[in-house]
Amino acid sequence: MLYLASQSPRRRELLGRLGLPFGLIDLDVPEQRAPGEPAEDYVRRVAREKAGAGLLQVMGNPTAVVLGSDTEVVLDDEVFGKPRDAADAAAMLRRLSGRTHQVISAVSLVSPSRELQTVSISDVSFAALTQAQIEAYLAGDQWQGKAGAYAIQGFAESFITRLSGSYSGVMGLPVHETAALLRQFGLEPVPTVATP
Repeated sequence: MLYLASQSPRRRELLGRLGLPFGLIDLDVPEQRAPGEPAEDYVRRVAREKAGAGLLQVMGNPTAVVLGSDTEVVLDDEVFGKPRDAADAAAMLRRLSGRTHQVISAVSLVSPSRELQTVSISDVSFAALTQAQIEAYLAGDQWQGKAGAYAIQGFAESFITRLSGSYSGVMGLPVHETAALLRQFGLEPVPTVATP
């Protein structure tokens, strides 16, 4: 039985695209980067900790496979977490404006007997943003709860001049890499029938 250890509706949607039934595990794992910890190592560690914490909740199920994932925006080795408030979000967007940053998305898959992990790193280039554009964007709520103060599947997509990597990885779960991990656990993704 596959479980997703995440509260993210985006991850639920993306994993759902692979056509496998899965249960949800609601957990809250602290996301605190250790001093001197490389950004990629931090993202990998948080994904592993989420999967491990999820597995502890379903240990009574010997066939449980738990997926944990973490996605972070990184610029100049600084990890941009979720903004505390609109002022913090504005500061993040000003830093990202006119620059190329990385989005690191790690996926851990664990069962009682094995663990596998993969990581997707995408380069995302933002156009130069005016103060008026930033203020107009912050007037809505799409920046709230989003790493780097933006979601690629929302209005902020209009800020992006170039993407090299995984669109779904920037959303929060790299679908291609996730499908490959699932296959290694004997879980074969299946196309779903679209409803008209």
